Amino acid sequence: MADSTPPPRGAFDAPRLRILWSFARPHRRTLAMGLVLALAGSALGLATPMITKWVLDALNDSASLSGPVTALFVLLVVGAAVSYRQWCMLGTVGERVVLEARESMVRRFLHATVPALTRRPTGELVTRVTSDTVLLREATAQSFVGLVNGSVMLVGSLVLMGVLDLVLLGTTMAAVAVTAALFALLMPGIGQAQQRSQEHIGRLGGLLEGTLRAIRTVKVSRAEERAAERIVADARAAADYGIRAVRQEALAWTVAGSGIQLAIIAILGVGAWRVGEGNLEVSSLIAFLLYAFTLMEPVSTLSQNVTSLQAGMAAAERIRQTADLTAEGDDDAVPRQAGGRTAPTADSGVRAEVPVLELRGVSAAYGPDAAHAVTDVRLAVPRYGHTAIVGPSGAGKTTLFSLVLRFLEPVDGELLLNGRPYREYSHSEVRARLAYVEQDTPVVPGTLRDNLLLARPDATDEELRRVLRDVRLTEKVEALEAGLDSPLSSAHVSGGERQRIALARALLRTPEVLLLDEATAQLDGLTEAAVQDCIRSRAATGAVVTVAHRLSTVVDADLIVVMEAGRIRARGTHEELLETDPLYRELVAALRLATSAGAEVA
Repeated sequence: MADSTPPPRGAFDAPRLRILWSFARPHRRTLAMGLVLALAGSALGLATPMITKWVLDALNDSASLSGPVTALFVLLVVGAAVSYRQWCMLGTVGERVVLEARESMVRRFLHATVPALTRRPTGELVTRVTSDTVLLREATAQSFVGLVNGSVMLVGSLVLMGVLDLVLLGTTMAAVAVTAALFALLMPGIGQAQQRSQEHIGRLGGLLEGTLRAIRTVKVSRAEERAAERIVADARAAADYGIRAVRQEALAWTVAGSGIQLAIIAILGVGAWRVGEGNLEVSSLIAFLLYAFTLMEPVSTLSQNVTSLQAGMAAAERIRQTADLTAEGDDDAVPRQAGGRTAPTADSGVRAEVPVLELRGVSAAYGPDAAHAVTDVRLAVPRYGHTAIVGPSGAGKTTLFSLVLRFLEPVDGELLLNGRPYREYSHSEVRARLAYVEQDTPVVPGTLRDNLLLARPDATDEELRRVLRDVRLTEKVEALEAGLDSPLSSAHVSGGERQRIALARALLRTPEVLLLDEATAQLDGLTEAAVQDCIRSRAATGAVVTVAHRLSTVVDADLIVVMEAGRIRARGTHEELLETDPLYRELVAALRLATSAGAEVA
């Protein structure tokens, strides 16, 4: 599979570092306190070799050991307390950074426009909320503090080494310089490999999510292995880059360990010579060796945090990319009118002859360079009655619904609701007056009650029972062990039951306009008849607009709109269109055949 991942940038380029810091910035005071605690812990650690020298000098002079031993005990207790507090503080910051990033992304996804979301695989967006935020936690909570603390501890160790003996310090600095140079060469490759691995993990999530959604189709097509190979290709690529990063990290650690060991060997040789010459005390040599051994800690701290910082920058960049998702209006969360009041569900004083919905010369496309999906559509939906939209596949029926629901904005023309242009409403105010039932209706995660109350959370149990009775779901609910509180999943609910649940949810809203993308497509004859009664009843008190795929829906409609190639070519009643429009006659013939075939199967 071709690798379309953009080439990684430098390991520590300023833009990516600024992106990562933007997640940590709200917690900078806590991070500063964590840094103070970390520095205090490092200072206590740096004092230990000097106290050890004090112990050795006291033994050599036959002096009391109570002072140095007490000092070592105090260092132990205070160091443990500081370490515990720092760990808790930075761990809490990390979890809060993750929570804030996840909350921001979830809200951004749910408030983004439908086209912006559907352009990206769902699974890839999910991985940004899950795995990428984990990498972000380590980078923001530990890396900034760890890098500063590790650097200070390294410098502090070298300074105290210089206090003990400058000749041995020069020997140590040579080894540290060689190690640092090799690290500088290895670190960018580690960061790039980790970024590539994360990109392939995101693709894997997108492919896996889409494949599992279509698992029945995959199995019937006997394409399990082919689908698995496509997904595993990204898993292999992620593993390859991960292994590459591991190997480079192993090389970096080997270089660091070998450099420190080489320094210790050199210190022992030079130190023994200087002790023999009388230029260095044995206690100072031992203290110096302890500092040399402790150099491993700041070196390992720096390498770990550099690696974590690189992974975190790549994750932060991927998370920040979700900010590019086009959002619906900023005022959508709370529908408002002038004065900040909540908008009513219907406009008062609207004359009955004013169409509830009107499209005036509307054209729309799914991208700036895409061809028009609908062109110059002019349609007035009466305030009462049933309007059916028919046409061959690709005629623009679904696009029309997307425009009405404001999932898609027109490139030309204007939509009106109750005589007012859409632009004068927020997205929420438009949708507060509409209810929608998709043809392939998904189940919203949660219980049956959650699904029904999704659009009207204040509905009573009596109202729930009424709409369930209208769509012939009462017996189904009574058979469930937990009734309305039974958890739902797409695997345990048939297509027809999903449609009826969605229709019950829509009827519960009592909207001004009920939009049905053929809500009876997966129903048996008896249930369809009951649902058609619901539609007729609703059409007597409001507007019902359906995309029609069944003859019964077409025949019963008060107004039928025929679409072809994104345009409205004819409109009228069933009888009028049978006489005047040849395409409609062909569609009706096809619908009649489909109805007959369905009856034979039943």
